[in-house]
Amino acid sequence: MQGRLVGKRVTGSFFLDSVVGGMHVCDYLLTVDMEMEPIPGFEFASWDLGYGDLSVRPDLGTLRRIPWLPGTALILGDAVDHHGHEIPVSPRTILKKQIDRLQSHGYTARIGSELEFYVFDDSFEVARQKEYRDVKTTGWYIEDYHLFQTTKVEPLMRAIRNGMDDAGIPVEFSKGEWGPGQSEINLRFAEALEMADRHVIYKNGVKEMAYLHGKATTFMAKWREDLAGNSCHVHTSLWDKEAGKPVFLNDALNGGMSDIFCSFLAGQLALAREMTYFLAPFVNSYKRFQSGTFAPTKAVWSRDNRTAGFRVVGMGPSMRVECRIPGADVNPYLAFAALLAAGLYGIEKDLELEPPFEGNAYEAPDLQSVPTSISEALGMLDESAVLRDAFGDEVIDHYVHAGRWEQAEFERRVTDWERIRYFERA
Repeated sequence: MQGRLVGKRVTGSFFLDSVVGGMHVCDYLLTVDMEMEPIPGFEFASWDLGYGDLSVRPDLGTLRRIPWLPGTALILGDAVDHHGHEIPVSPRTILKKQIDRLQSHGYTARIGSELEFYVFDDSFEVARQKEYRDVKTTGWYIEDYHLFQTTKVEPLMRAIRNGMDDAGIPVEFSKGEWGPGQSEINLRFAEALEMADRHVIYKNGVKEMAYLHGKATTFMAKWREDLAGNSCHVHTSLWDKEAGKPVFLNDALNGGMSDIFCSFLAGQLALAREMTYFLAPFVNSYKRFQSGTFAPTKAVWSRDNRTAGFRVVGMGPSMRVECRIPGADVNPYLAFAALLAAGLYGIEKDLELEPPFEGNAYEAPDLQSVPTSISEALGMLDESAVLRDAFGDEVIDHYVHAGRWEQAEFERRVTDWERIRYFERA
C-alpha cells in the first residue's frame, strides 16, 4: 500500500515451471504499515480471518531485465483471490479500474511523474546508525541546474540513467534540484499503468544503485524542515483511444484548451481536497506544503505558474496539466487513479473551469487550500461521495483505516522537538 516493491526471488526454471501462473503470498501484505506491522481492524484480512494467502498473477508485459543486478529479471503482478479475481484494495487494480472507466469514454491517459530525491555520501547503514541525524548530503549548497555540482555525483546518476534505459524505462535527463544533494531524473511519459510500473521500479532501482555505490537516498516528502521537500509532479494528458491523438488541444477555444481538457481539470480542482490523501499519504507529507518553497499550498490552476497546485504547461500536442501536490513518497497507482477519477468526474458532469489564477498563490487570500494535515485529508476522503462512487466503499474504508493508523502511530510518539522544547522548561 505504500508503493514499495514486495515479492520473492525465484530461480528462472522454477518461475517457468510454477510461478508463471501465479505465486502465493500472505494476504497481510495489503494490511501492514511501513514497519510491516499488521494493522488491526481491516475487513480484508486480519488475525480473526487467519491471514491466509492471496495469489500474485504475473503480468508478463512487465518482464524486464535489471542490469544493475547480475542475472536478474523483474516482473510485476496483480493481487488476485483464490477464484482469480483481482483484489479491489490492491493499488494496481485500483488504477486499472479507473483506466477502464476512461477507456469506456474513448480515452487513454498518458502520464509522466517527476521524482525528486536527496543523495547522501553516508551509506544507508551509516545513516541508520546516526538515527538519520546529521547525514552528509553529496552537496552543501543549492544546486538547481548546476552542472559542476552534479559532476560530483555523476557516477551514480550515470548508473541510474543507463540502468533505467537498459531496463526499458526511458530517461529524458537528470539535473540538480533546489536542495543541497537533491536530484531529479525525469522519465519519459507513458500510458498510465505503464508509467506507474516504471515509477515503482525506478524508485526501487535508485535505492538499489545508491546502496551499490555506498551511498543513501531518500524520497521523503520533507526530510529536514529547513531544506526543500521532495516532490513528484504528475503530468497528465488524454488521448483518443482509436485515433491515437491528444484531445486536450483546441486552438480555437479557451486559449488552446479543449472542452474536454477544461472539464477534466475542473474535476481535479473540484476533488482536490478530497483526493489529497492519495497524493500525500503520510504524516510527513504535509510538512512539505510550505509557502515559498515551490510546493503548493493552494489547490488552484494557472498557466505555467509554479505557485499553484495545478499548472497547465506545454504547447500543441504536448499540452497537459501538471499536478504539483504529490510528494516523492506517493504511491503512483493510487495517485494516478485519484487524478483520473477526479478528471472523469469533471468530464461526466461537464464541469466548467474557473478562470486561471494569476500572481502569487502563496499570498492570495480566499483560495482553496491544500489540506494541512493527514487528519484533515482523511476526513475529506472519508466523506467524499464522488470518490466512494468511483473507487467503492471497500477501497475508501480500507485506505482511510490505514491512514488513521499512521496518524495514531505518530501521535503516540515523543519526538526530539518535544524533548528539546519541554524537557527542562515545561
